[in-house]
Amino acid sequence: MAGVSQTVISVVPDDEGKEKFKNSSHVAFYRRQMQGPNLQHRALLDTMVLTEKGARFELLEPDTQTRLLLSVSPCKNDSVRILIDELQPVKARYRVPDVVTGEPQCERLRVETRTQDSVTLSWCSGRHQVRVWHFPFRVEILCEDEAMVTFNPEGKLWFETLRDPPSSTSHELQEDPPSLLWKETFRNFVDIKANGPSSVGADVRLHGFSHVFGLPEHADGLQLRDTRDGEPYRLYNLDVFAYDVYSRRGLYGSVPLVVAHKPDRTLGVFWLNASETFVNVHYGPTDPQGDQSPPAKRRQMPPHTDVHWLSESGVIDCVVLLGPGPQQLFSQYAQLTGYQALPPLFALGYHQCRWNYRNEADVKAVDAGFDRHDIPYDVIWLDIEHTDGKRYFTWDPVLFPDPAGLQRHLEKKKRKLVVINDPHIKADPDWSLYREARDGGHFVRNREGQLYQGSCWPGESCYLDFSSPATRAWYSRCFSLDKYKGSTPSLFVWNDMNEPSVFDGPEQTMPKDAVHYGGWEHRELHNLYGFYQHMATVEGLVTRSGGSERPFVLSRSFFAGSQRLGAIWTGDNVASWEYLKISIPMLLSLSVAGVVFCGADVGGFIKDPDPELLVRWYQAAALQPFFRGHSANVTKRREPWLFGEEVTAAIRAVIQQRYCLLPYWYTLFHQAHTSGLPPLRPLWAEFPREQSTFAVDDQYMIGGALLACPVTEAGLQEAKVLLPGSGEIWYDVHSAKAYEGGKTLSLPVTLDTVPVFQRGGTVVCRSTGSGSCTADFQQLPLAITVALNSQ
Repeated sequence: MAGVSQTVISVVPDDEGKEKFKNSSHVAFYRRQMQGPNLQHRALLDTMVLTEKGARFELLEPDTQTRLLLSVSPCKNDSVRILIDELQPVKARYRVPDVVTGEPQCERLRVETRTQDSVTLSWCSGRHQVRVWHFPFRVEILCEDEAMVTFNPEGKLWFETLRDPPSSTSHELQEDPPSLLWKETFRNFVDIKANGPSSVGADVRLHGFSHVFGLPEHADGLQLRDTRDGEPYRLYNLDVFAYDVYSRRGLYGSVPLVVAHKPDRTLGVFWLNASETFVNVHYGPTDPQGDQSPPAKRRQMPPHTDVHWLSESGVIDCVVLLGPGPQQLFSQYAQLTGYQALPPLFALGYHQCRWNYRNEADVKAVDAGFDRHDIPYDVIWLDIEHTDGKRYFTWDPVLFPDPAGLQRHLEKKKRKLVVINDPHIKADPDWSLYREARDGGHFVRNREGQLYQGSCWPGESCYLDFSSPATRAWYSRCFSLDKYKGSTPSLFVWNDMNEPSVFDGPEQTMPKDAVHYGGWEHRELHNLYGFYQHMATVEGLVTRSGGSERPFVLSRSFFAGSQRLGAIWTGDNVASWEYLKISIPMLLSLSVAGVVFCGADVGGFIKDPDPELLVRWYQAAALQPFFRGHSANVTKRREPWLFGEEVTAAIRAVIQQRYCLLPYWYTLFHQAHTSGLPPLRPLWAEFPREQSTFAVDDQYMIGGALLACPVTEAGLQEAKVLLPGSGEIWYDVHSAKAYEGGKTLSLPVTLDTVPVFQRGGTVVCRSTGSGSCTADFQQLPLAITVALNSQ
């Protein structure tokens, strides 16, 4: 749902001529690091100690006399963790909790070779080594003596040590303008930094790679672009209504994982930091002599990709995942941050949502409409207008006088209801829930120690501090059936606006100097806020069922590890062809980064789709994990039967095909839950040696058996489909016609055509027959399609 008042429906510069959202030039720590002095860190090799978790070294930067502590820890599953903190900080620095699921089992290191300049360490398998160089300081990770990854190759390691605040008379605060180190202004918002400058940064070189992916969430292509021509990728969770496409600005969620792929290796770099983060990507080699060297010499230089991470605060905690193949990489990342939650089967069906279904009669009429038109669906959704004055956990007494009766009406047909539950709580002392949260100390505070108040849907609101375990437990208990009046076991939850969205805040979010549990500033953990609300909601639903039922919770904001909790979607998109087209690389980027239960609002949240766009969007979304139609209050109603029989029939067909394919989807989600493999896969994940697939992001694999190429252009009469694998045979699932792989196929299409192919050598199970929801389809017999390969 839109994070703006209804009167403001685009992100345009306001009357001051200033953008609502920052770019990198507005951010002091980014400018400091990019323009800063060239630091000369040295690893003091004689300080090395081999520990049960690896090795530790002291680092020294002689000009600033900064002393840092480096630890290098190889893990049993072929990953290496590089952690850098201050040697003796004046106070503890923030380390991200709750994201890494368990301390990975570390390997003991042994010294292989030692010189004045470097020390080389290996561990049990012996295939990999780590080499730490004295000066200039860098860490190389080698496989069979060849460097795969170098940490700090260009000497960009940056670590601002914490200091005690200057006195009010100190020159740092007296300067005109006052020093940006302690105080920063954006538009009319002033950010006071309690710990002063505390930013960190480092560069990582990926040797031999020229394709990198990941870093969701951005409305951009699957392959990350070289950032030298513009903005860095920004990871800072924000409520961006009708976001720009092909942009590297931050959106609703952040996963700081880069995945690199080449024919013989896939590896990943995970940067565990929840503060505002920028990432620069440079594809090399860049020729230091300009173009003076002969082309033959330039061709001989092996490619590499440099990834430069810059974060506002915290420590450097960087995990390199060594693959070697896509499947091993997905497994390593899942072992680190958790596996996708296995959704209840109904959650893989079709969801019907709108801001807002007006009242109980409206909900029942829409529900009956699906039956009347023979279109299966499982869940109907209620947005903010279902509450009593935007107070969550309540119902509007006039519009929804009998919510439990409404849920029982749906449950009789084995269908569910989802309601919205946002993190802002109306500041209403007459409301018992507000008083309970206030008196229990469950709200975020401002830098003066008072309750932080910001504006959102209910007006003045306080924001729950989900970083506190006690607050999460209190919130979880609010979902119990006796406490949440009008709720039943068939009610599930949607967390929206949880970046968090604050209408009158800087960049429409919470000020960075607000204060959380433990005294931590919001800047340290901003990108975790939605993750923690999602966690508390999931724990509430699990507790409600006594641990006997799997929950379903959709969240708009997310972080690494959100896959353990449920589903996410791509936020406030627009009813246009370019948003349909960009939804595919957006969902592939999320899938590569572990957040695999993802989808985009069918038809676009804002504006009205024409019938052709609506049909094409249903066709695409039926072949994607989370399948929900949703639209804003200012759009025309768009239930599938409102556009004439031809459109109704086309939408009915793809929704029925989705339901028939649920045995396959459910199996893929079980695979994701147990092995970390995403259901939606870029072509290169299945065809790792085929360079022609590496940059493809308009078609994808569903599991290992099906290739989908949704139509995303208006009026298209012929679709071009790359069928990978020169020895492969592909079968059109509709006609059963066979095609050879290793070619691009030109396929005539009509409005009914959805290009989907089954790979030779695979088996796909489908339900046969029809029904009105997933529970019906579970009772149906299965049809098994065996596609023969050349053998």
